[in-house]
Amino acid sequence: MNKYKELFIGILYAIISSITGFILAILTLSENSSILNNIQKAYQEDLLGKLISLGAILNIMVFFVFIKKNQDERAKGVLIVTLCIAILTVILKF
Repeated sequence: MNKYKELFIGILYAIISSITGFILAILTLSENSSILNNIQKAYQEDLLGKLISLGAILNIMVFFVFIKKNQDERAKGVLIVTLCIAILTVILKF
């Protein structure tokens, strides 16, 4: 397959897993079930970066699945998104 197509597929998988992990982190660590209210509250309390980082943990599993299946370009896509999330959390911290 095309190298860039595989990279794009890896990026999509990483974005989907990050969003899923972020929502799971919010629902697990909050007292009420309204996702938007919890995001606003986390932003006000400077916890949004930490929740985003927790959500990115699912990328580890996706990365290793791609490595195990020898799909290196998809694994690179996951790595790119994970690095972007790390930069985003640093920006949110300061």
